Amino acid sequence: MLDLGQQLGIKNGDVTEDGGVLKIKGEANTPYVKNVLWDKIKEIGGESAADIKANISVSDDSVYHRHTVKSGESLSKIAKHYYGDPMKYTKIFDANTNILKNPDVIHPDQELVIPNL
Repeated sequence: MLDLGQQLGIKNGDVTEDGGVLKIKGEANTPYVKNVLWDKIKEIGGESAADIKANISVSDDSVYHRHTVKSGESLSKIAKHYYGDPMKYTKIFDANTNILKNPDVIHPDQELVIPNL
């Protein structure tokens, strides 16, 4: 859990145990990062829901995430990753018209805003 927190850039992360309850806290950069961490917490689970308590805050909830484009990616591929629907690429394009002029042209290392839906 701590390794994942470091990979995700969780700030002020802490995992403690108190009376058989695993307590997790920290601050995620974006709602997307918080969701990834929550999914992992749910995957770990426990014998009952009361076995784990988590308090994860978000430092920037003005966007869903900020994504750095990698070679071979397209807006539809990025939309599928974050939203589960490649057709939502228009939402990403609309949120990035300050740097994108054509939804079919993106370049590696561009930082795109992934908007909240």
